[in-house]
Amino acid sequence: MNDYRTYLQKQDYTETTTENYIKQAQSFIKWCNRNHTTAIEIDYKDCLKYIRYLQRKNTTKKTVNHRLGRVKTYLNYLVEESFKSENPIENTTVKGSKRHINYNLLEADELEDLYYSFNTENIKDQYHKLTAKRDRIIVGLMVYQGLCTTNLKALEIEHIQVYKGKIYVPSHKKMNARELELKPWQVIELLEYIKEIREEIKQRRNIESERLLIPNNDRLSNTIFNIIKKLKKTNHKTENINQIRASVITNWLGQYNLRKVQYLAGHRYISSTERYLQDDLENLHEIVNNFHPIS
Repeated sequence: MNDYRTYLQKQDYTETTTENYIKQAQSFIKWCNRNHTTAIEIDYKDCLKYIRYLQRKNTTKKTVNHRLGRVKTYLNYLVEESFKSENPIENTTVKGSKRHINYNLLEADELEDLYYSFNTENIKDQYHKLTAKRDRIIVGLMVYQGLCTTNLKALEIEHIQVYKGKIYVPSHKKMNARELELKPWQVIELLEYIKEIREEIKQRRNIESERLLIPNNDRLSNTIFNIIKKLKKTNHKTENINQIRASVITNWLGQYNLRKVQYLAGHRYISSTERYLQDDLENLHEIVNNFHPIS
């Protein structure tokens, strides 16, 4: 649990809150072991069994959702560290309790602004200027292709089809492979990155690797964490890479049919895509009811 503790501390949780989250994660892990699964392997169906367990154990739906939220945080940690491809209950809550409406999804123009506002100029140190250009590549793949940490870590040089203007995203556990279009400006920057910037970063770090994105150290998740901190300065609504991916998928649902979005997102099951759509519809219904209550 030491790595999870570090993760929580980086999220600026207090020591008391951190201990509480760790305690809930340990309780969840024990439940998984008793039910012949693990936190890494658990799927949506088994998560529902865990929710029913919480419901039997606790009297109020508010308490169940409170504890479920802490488990979601642990599952998000596993996703960011590439132990899981996605959080199966990211958008799941127990109905009947007062539901917090998520206003923090980013619009398409806000996502694009994160990319264009990312500074790669006026940086005196040459190495930091190189890594800033690499980080801008990462931001582009997040806001245009909706890639998660697991996807970004899996990318290799051979997956970039520069002259076709496409990127191949390999499969991973419950996530399907897909081929995605790159924006013209992404192609230009990727050409420069692959031919010049990436090679110099490799030389500076004295490593050989086929990975597309060479991090500052051995963990790309730390590099992404630092990128998110910079993005928050551009738009305070920015929370993490999962929120950015959820925003991209939600925006896609406003443009394309469900099956196409399933493909673009790499979801193996259509239900994974539907959760984003359903969550949006439920939020809309709640907003309508709040302003136009039926007596």
